[in-house]
Amino acid sequence: MNFFFTIRSGLILGIVALVTSCSSGSIEKRIISTSVPVTVSIAAQKDIPVQIHTIGNVEAYSTVSVKTRVEGELSRVYFKEGQEVKKGDLLFMIDSRPFKALLRQFEANLARDTAQMKKAEADARRYGDLFKSGVVSKQEHDQYRTNFEALRETVRANEAAVVNAKLQLGYCHIRSPINGRIGKLEVNQGNIINDNDTILVTINQTKPIYVTFSLPEQELSEVRRYMVQKDLKVEAIVPNDEMDPAVGELTFINNEVNKSTGTILLKALFANEDESLWPRQFVNVVLTLTTQPGAVVIPSQAIQVGQEGQYVYVVKSDFTVESRPVVLGNRFNQETVIANGLQSGEKVVIDGQFRLAHGSKVEIKNN
Repeated sequence: MNFFFTIRSGLILGIVALVTSCSSGSIEKRIISTSVPVTVSIAAQKDIPVQIHTIGNVEAYSTVSVKTRVEGELSRVYFKEGQEVKKGDLLFMIDSRPFKALLRQFEANLARDTAQMKKAEADARRYGDLFKSGVVSKQEHDQYRTNFEALRETVRANEAAVVNAKLQLGYCHIRSPINGRIGKLEVNQGNIINDNDTILVTINQTKPIYVTFSLPEQELSEVRRYMVQKDLKVEAIVPNDEMDPAVGELTFINNEVNKSTGTILLKALFANEDESLWPRQFVNVVLTLTTQPGAVVIPSQAIQVGQEGQYVYVVKSDFTVESRPVVLGNRFNQETVIANGLQSGEKVVIDGQFRLAHGSKVEIKNN
């Protein structure tokens, strides 16, 4: 009984050992022969713009708060809110009847006093001749002369009053001082305007238009250096409209650095004929300084970040990968310049990196 049990146990152990040995060998062989499917891209040599990316704010080229210079009833509004207007377009009418009446009064005063002055002038001339002939005294002559001069000054005052009354009457017609777009109407037709500080409406000039943005003070010297050499192109990208950026030109660098933020303010001017940029809108700003010729570039998605910095997986001729550290340069669209670590023509993995390690064998699955 013990004999048969011993033989049976030995056979079972032998079979188990054989199966285990075969299984281990096949698993190891399968692991060695397995290739990781990846997508690759070839490092290329291109001329790449050197750019600075930041956030900007759109500002009207000029803004005018329209007010009245005279008090009275706002009798008519000649525009619709949001309308585009030209310089000189009539916007408002203040009730002009009181100012017309005042003008007629001053004109009547002027006519009356002018007639009196002319008579006083003739009297002064006649008494001057009589004084020379010894017929009248010097006192009488001086009296008529003084009366003429007083009336002459009264006429001058009346003339000034007439001019001022005409100005006041003209102020009843409120016209646009600039080309621009009308904002919200602040005072409705029929209201009495008593305060000359009351804003009736605000006009923003949007053609052209500014985009303002700030850069760290460390970049100031480089921007100024390139600005001296040529006009610097600035692109303003409206969110959700990346395919059609507005193109303008850098026109202004502020004369001081903001000491609280360590940044400096810049402005770019855009023609904005299609009004794609709107005052107080936030936009993505791209300032192009120069062009870097013959730069080695790869898709940005190839770059990995590890404990020792950025690296990429480079596919070698035997279809194994090398984890290689790289030094990054500028970014342009979806590509990044490699300042050091790659040569033009080398293949880098752009998809499937999470399954790779240094020395992994890969299978290229590019479509």
